[in-house]
Amino acid sequence: MVTTKEQQDTLLELLNSTPVVRGVVQDQLADPETARPWQQAHGGSGTPEEHAWLLRARDALQDVVRGGRPAASLAPLLDGVTSRPGVSSEGVSWELDASEERRMAVEAVLAWSALRETMSGRLRPCANPECRRFLLDRSKTNKARWCSMAVCGNRMKARRHYQRTRDGAAE
Repeated sequence: MVTTKEQQDTLLELLNSTPVVRGVVQDQLADPETARPWQQAHGGSGTPEEHAWLLRARDALQDVVRGGRPAASLAPLLDGVTSRPGVSSEGVSWELDASEERRMAVEAVLAWSALRETMSGRLRPCANPECRRFLLDRSKTNKARWCSMAVCGNRMKARRHYQRTRDGAAE
C-alpha cells in the first residue's frame, strides 16, 4: 500500500496530538466535542464511537513508534477489517471494508504500515526527551532528529552548548 502525502500528514497530526506544553502533556483530542472538528476535517463523521477508536489507534501507534509495544499490538484495531479489489481503466484499487466508526483508526494503522514499508525508519519520535511529538523525515539524508528545528533543535543544541561550556569551565 502506498500512502499519499495527505495520509502521511494526517497520521503525523494524529500522533502529535499529545504535545508537551510548558512541561505538561496535553491531549488535543481528549474531549469528544473538541475532537469532532478535527475528525470531520480529516474525513471522519465526528461521532463519539469514531473518537474512541481513533484514540485507541493513536495511543497504540504512539507506543509502537516509540518502541514501547510490538507492532502485533495493533492487531485488535484491524480485527474483522477486509479490503476488496476494484478494477477500473486506471488499474486495481483497494476499497477498505470497515465499519464507519472504525474507518479512521484503521486508516491510521494502514498509513503507519505503508510508511514502515516505503519509508522505513523515517517516522520516529523527536530526539528531545522532553518532547512527545513525532517527525516524518522526508529529507534525502534521513538525519532529521527533531520535530522542529526552531523549537526542539535549538533547545537541544543550546543545552549541549551549555553543558560543554560548563564542563570546560570545571576543568
